[in-house]
Amino acid sequence: MTRNQTLEMLSCFHAAPRCNTSHKLMVGVMMSHKTLNGLDTKWTKAFPANEQISDIFVRSPLAFNTLHYADYTNTDVFNSLTRAISCGGININALQLDMIWPEPADVSSAVNASRKCISVILQIGKKAMTDANDSPHEVVKRLWDYVGVIDGVLFDKSMGTGKPMDAEVLLPYIEAVYEHFPTMRVAVAGGLGPRTMQVAEPLISRFPDISIDAQGRLRPSGSALDPIDWELAKKYLKEAKKLFDKYRLVN
Repeated sequence: MTRNQTLEMLSCFHAAPRCNTSHKLMVGVMMSHKTLNGLDTKWTKAFPANEQISDIFVRSPLAFNTLHYADYTNTDVFNSLTRAISCGGININALQLDMIWPEPADVSSAVNASRKCISVILQIGKKAMTDANDSPHEVVKRLWDYVGVIDGVLFDKSMGTGKPMDAEVLLPYIEAVYEHFPTMRVAVAGGLGPRTMQVAEPLISRFPDISIDAQGRLRPSGSALDPIDWELAKKYLKEAKKLFDKYRLVN
């Protein structure tokens, strides 16, 4: 929500002991189709104003500044994404699509129109998996249309609710993506926090270069409308890095 929060977390990320790692700190900023267009929504107070976003993204070799754009209706995708990317300013590194299988051509055209060198991450959430018949094979089949458009995928059935991920359910999806798209980055989310890192351990032990995403368990109330507890977030970050280092050293 603020530049100071970014600076505090980058300082924590830099200070936490770690071995050689390719991971960066994702600085995630939320935006929705409604907040982009100034429409009435419950998220108005929970997401930063459009004009504040660029200030939150700090230029740092440790930061992966990512704008999370949420629109599960896929409304006016090209124009919306073009405007959203512009709100990220000069330090935006990535755009995460919290959407349900948006048209790849619209995504590609919007990124090209921005003239910015950014990564694109596609969230594959509960509804997207359902639309793909909860089948790793069907997900891979759909992802072929996104080759050259996206750089990574986020498997996230929780979608900010704090519901713990099921590693056994996600494993076939991750294996299928790595088999067919070996250069694609994979991230997982679902109920991660300083006291729940064990739910991701089966996946991190297999894939120590995987990325993880946390939100719901960093809010004491569990509501995405309430602020993140940043001391809790720092504890989560330290525990996550310990776990990654454990398996990176082994592998």
